[in-house]
Formats: sequence, C-alpha cells, structure tokens
Amino acid sequence: MLVLLLFLSAATLLQGCAAAPSSAERTHRPFVFDQDTFSYANELVWEYRFDERGKWTSHPREPKPDYTHHCFVVARSAKQFFQHARFDPNRPKAGLETYRRLINQVISSSPRKKSPEGKRIVIPGYTNLREFSLEQEALLKAECGGAWQSYFQRGHWRMIWPFTRRTQEKTVRALVDSIHANRAPVVHVVRFPSLKINHAVLLFATKEGDLTVEFSAYDPNAPDRPATLTYDRATRTFRLPTNFYFPGGRVDVYEIYRGCY
Repeated sequence: MLVLLLFLSAATLLQGCAAAPSSAERTHRPFVFDQDTFSYANELVWEYRFDERGKWTSHPREPKPDYTHHCFVVARSAKQFFQHARFDPNRPKAGLETYRRLINQVISSSPRKKSPEGKRIVIPGYTNLREFSLEQEALLKAECGGAWQSYFQRGHWRMIWPFTRRTQEKTVRALVDSIHANRAPVVHVVRFPSLKINHAVLLFATKEGDLTVEFSAYDPNAPDRPATLTYDRATRTFRLPTNFYFPGGRVDVYEIYRGCY
C-alpha cells in the first residue's frame, strides 16, 4: 500500500496541481442534507463492536454486502450533483438511457469546480438527489464509479506525510471558509499508518465555539442522519465519535477534490 501511495504521489507531482478556488467564490446555495445526499449507503465488509472485555473487534458481515468500498465515490458524486446538476420535478420523467447519459455528464464534471446556474445539467422528473436515488438506486450505483476509484484517488499521497497540529489548525480554518462559501468540502479522515479508519465524508455545516468547532457531515456509510466531526481548539486535533465502524478518538483530516488533492 505504501508503494502504491508513493507512486500516486509521483504521478500527482508530474501532473501538477489544479488552482484552488478563491475563498470568495460561492455556490448557488448551501448543501441540504435531506435533499443533496443519496438515499443508499456505502456498505461495510465487516461488522465492528466492543467485546465483553472492551476490545474493538470485527467479523465479516453476513450476508456479504454487494456495494462496498465506495465511500469516496459516494461523497464525491454527491458533491458533483450539488455543483453541476439541477433537478426539475415539473418536467416529465425520462427513460433509463436518458438518465444514464445525464448521470455520466454529472460524474464527468470536475468536483473541483462548479457550473453556473444556467449551465447545470437538468435532471427531469425529480425534486432532488435524495428522491432521485430512491427510485434510481441501481442505475446510480452502476454509473457513479467503481470501488477502485476509492483507492486510486490522486489526493491519497497526502496521508503518508505527517499531520502537524499547525497543519490541522490551518485545515480547520480552510474548511470553515469552504462551508461559509457553500462549497461542501469532502475530507479524507485517516490515522495513517493505522488502518482503523480510511474514510471520506462531506462537510456541510459548522458550529464554532470557544473550545471546539463542530462540523455536520454527510457520511456515505450512514445516510439516514448527519454525522459529527469535532475539532478541539486546545489540542488542535479532530475527533470522530464512536460509531458502528470506528471506536472513536482522534483522526487526521484533509480536504480532497480541491487544488492538489
């Protein structure tokens, strides 16, 4: 895995970095959890829990799930629909091939940019992505990208380098600015070289306090309700609470699908 990440790092450096958007650039509206997320989940290969001795354990899920390792694909696709699509429930529903073509147009659009309102890809017959994905789940899963895209994401090279407290402090400021600009940043949540977590979530709201900055997140693993990612100002660290796939604790965070990542 380390060799692969070093290869990706070299490839990224050879390609160069895309210009980061201006902090003043705003999208058309804020990201709304109940409207701009997929109805289905990125499923987990393993089930996790604390055993009777308090040890975090795992075992294979039964029956074996059929849509796994897509967290980066799901988070990125939600961002692409948010930035490049417009839903029009007043138009009649289209056929399967029309929706396939429209989905591919959205997914082929850059997640690092946004389309002007008048040039957005129109999805007819539906009010929003949540409604669209309820009825067109199989098509969206087939067309939004394979699990390999979660592994071959050009920003993965970043996680092999140390995360300093100063870097994380700069990260939290940039994420708050992105949310205020309605850019819905997607972040990679890691504890490299530990593999306890290697995940992507989309951030869409923030609550700033004297001691913490609390982010509301769309977690592709749990589409029913927003998740929480917290930054502690005193220790300059991010923390993710205990959930059904992570025992809870400190994590390192950086934004992807923007600039060099």
